[in-house]
Amino acid sequence: MTDTPKIKHLAIITLDPERLAKFYEDVFGMKRLTRPAGKEKVSKAVFMTDGYLTLALLENKAEGKAPGLNHFGFQVDSQETIGGRLSEFGLAASQRPADRPYAETRTTDPDGNNIDLAVKGYGG
Repeated sequence: MTDTPKIKHLAIITLDPERLAKFYEDVFGMKRLTRPAGKEKVSKAVFMTDGYLTLALLENKAEGKAPGLNHFGFQVDSQETIGGRLSEFGLAASQRPADRPYAETRTTDPDGNNIDLAVKGYGG
């Protein structure tokens, strides 16, 4: 295989898919995808994209929060712009340690999922 695999899809289990969808729309400009037609049961899941990656926000149907994703990262144009948007949700980004060169700051979404934020990118 000559091409390096790319992350194209992530799924997050949440108690409130709609609340997280609004967060990812308002802070990162993600767009909702249309749900597949013909599903027999009604799902509260919300599927989103940034134009490259798809993000599934799935309703947690188990008792308690299941172990989940450690973190994922967004490459951003401006830490300040994203910081302003985060503050509208009562959140902030904190500086990453100097020995972690791939992301300058880290934040969380409203459910506590860790999100790295990088202007420089995630390349080697």
